[in-house]
Amino acid sequence: MKKLYLDIETTGLSKHSDIITVVGMYDGKNVTQLVNGINLEFEEINKIISKSKTIITFNGQRFDMPFILHHFPELNVNHTEHEDLMYLGWSLGLKGGLKSIETHFDISRDSGITNGLEAVRLWHSYKKGNSNSLKKLLEYNREDIVNLEQIETLMNNMKNANSIKNQEIND
Repeated sequence: MKKLYLDIETTGLSKHSDIITVVGMYDGKNVTQLVNGINLEFEEINKIISKSKTIITFNGQRFDMPFILHHFPELNVNHTEHEDLMYLGWSLGLKGGLKSIETHFDISRDSGITNGLEAVRLWHSYKKGNSNSLKKLLEYNREDIVNLEQIETLMNNMKNANSIKNQEIND
C-alpha cells in the first residue's frame, strides 16, 4: 500500500491527559476504523501503517501523529513519509481547518457533523450506552479520511496550475 489517509478522534487536545477514541485509516479503497475498547490495539495499527509508504493527514504533524506515537510509542513510522495537507493548503493560500477546506472545494458531508467537539460529545454519549452515537462518530471519521484523498487531489491540481502560471509569467 502506497498512501494511507489517517485521522484520529480523541476526547480532547492533550496527548497526555486525553485518549484516542478512533483511528481511521483509508488506503484509497478500504476504510479501517479502530475503536478504543474494541479493536484499537498496537498490532492493528502497526499492521496497516507498516504497509504504507506515505501517511497523509490534515494537521497530523502537530496533532494526529504525536498523539498516536504518545499512546503507541513502539510504533515505528521511520519508513514512512508524512504529508500534512494543512501545510500544502497554507502554501496555496488556503487557511482554516479541514471543514473550512472542504467548504472551499464544495466537498459535502452526509453526517452533518462539522466540528471535532461534536465528535467528543458523541464518544461520551456512546460510553453512556448510546450505540447510535458510535455509528455517527465512525461516519464522521470516515468522511474525514475519505475526504482527505479528494482534498489532496484538488490541492495538487491547484499547486500544478499555479506552477504553470508562474512558469508562463517567467517565460
